[in-house]
Amino acid sequence: MPAIVGVAQVISLGNSAVFHIGDVYRISPVSTAKTFSGAGSFNTGDGLTVYNNQSSTNTYDQDGVDQGNYLNV
Repeated sequence: MPAIVGVAQVISLGNSAVFHIGDVYRISPVSTAKTFSGAGSFNTGDGLTVYNNQSSTNTYDQDGVDQGNYLNV
């Protein structure tokens, strides 16, 4: 059944976001990401003490695709 929509205000949408108004058959957002970070990068909390005397992040990746979005329709 058709939808009657009034005013819609979109402030922001992310990379793989979906903004949908009305009828739809299929919504299939697809997104991949690869993150490199050094030692202690994702620590959260109050009063953390992190000692990284020698830290290096290896970003060499010999394969071309880690997680492909092939045939995701």
